[in-house]
Amino acid sequence: MISLQSLTNPKLTPVSFRPRKPLKKPRSLTINSLLQYNRKPELAGETPRVVVITSGKGGVGKTTTTANIGLSLARLGFSAVAIDADVGLRNLDLLLGLENRVNYTVVEVLNGDCRLDQALVRDKRWSNFELLCISKPRSKLPLGFGGKALTWLVEALKAREEGAPDFILIDCPAGIDAGFITAITPANEAVLVTTPDITSLRDADRVTGLLECDGIRDIKMIVNRVRTDMIKGEDMMSVLDVQEMLGLPLLGVIPEDSEVIRSTNRGYPLVLNKPPALAGLAFEQAAWRLVEQDSMKAVMVEEEPKRRGFFSFFGG
Repeated sequence: MISLQSLTNPKLTPVSFRPRKPLKKPRSLTINSLLQYNRKPELAGETPRVVVITSGKGGVGKTTTTANIGLSLARLGFSAVAIDADVGLRNLDLLLGLENRVNYTVVEVLNGDCRLDQALVRDKRWSNFELLCISKPRSKLPLGFGGKALTWLVEALKAREEGAPDFILIDCPAGIDAGFITAITPANEAVLVTTPDITSLRDADRVTGLLECDGIRDIKMIVNRVRTDMIKGEDMMSVLDVQEMLGLPLLGVIPEDSEVIRSTNRGYPLVLNKPPALAGLAFEQAAWRLVEQDSMKAVMVEEEPKRRGFFSFFGG
């Protein structure tokens, strides 16, 4: 089971709760944990880092991941630009609550109707986070738009007068057609979002192969909508099973949380909630690991024989 302590500290491995007398944590470990949580993560790699967030299968949480990872990066003190590369079916602006402020898109930039800085929508809550949409809903892209055009757009972001952002996040559309190829072209690393079901895993495995064929070797995985009660009942694959099947480093584990639907309908990302939701904490720590190019370790949900006792009534 994923504990709250493991979500609030990216260096701790999630362990299962046991109805036993808790062990005392060594003083040195406690101090190191507090220092790890309070310090700012160290940015690894050359900037700007261009990260495509993809999955293959639709509905697994790519856009939710992009919104929450992007704002988490801004909260950690890094500048980020999120590009909604889903042509005609964009939703990232809705999740961020910025749908009424998108006046220009990349199409207008390419047509010479506006400047790039006019198409960028700066978040009023965190000024170091910006949104860029490829097109307006129900609009058609020029026939010449493709991977080269998106690469030019990324290069233009790098050459901005106010400086290049630390991160450029590309929200990839579902499927593996032309939109997918366009979205992954300028990226040098990828975050693969999947859920613990066989249909999502089959698509994730296929997308992993396509990313590697395109030269993207830095691929990490986020397992979304995890339910430990179903894993215990052997009705859902565990995170360890998913990792063994795909063979990818684990960036984060996002538990099933009803707050996701509420935050989506309000246009207010999970990571901004006070008090923070469990899924929001998981997204924040996934962003922390992304900054430091780190990964987490999956463990078994049950590490001991099942025993029934007083706490079993409460799920223990």
